[in-house]
Amino acid sequence: MTDKPNDDVRAMSFEQALEALERIVDDLEKGDVPLEKSIAIYERGEALKRHCDTLLKSAEAKVEKIRLSRDGQPTGVEPLDPG
Repeated sequence: MTDKPNDDVRAMSFEQALEALERIVDDLEKGDVPLEKSIAIYERGEALKRHCDTLLKSAEAKVEKIRLSRDGQPTGVEPLDPG
């Protein structure tokens, strides 16, 4: 058993977390979830959103922009967002 209810979120891939978040949004939009459960799944949704944001920022940091020469040939790479 995990220490916190949302500890399993950290082990999810981006796709798994996004899918779980979409299910939560669907459930909440239906409006037929009891208040206590709504609060719990909302909190889980927040944890999933933070996890997705973290994974997305990590992926963005790894993306590189290809530099091209005047004739359009690749000459190297540089960070997507130099700074």
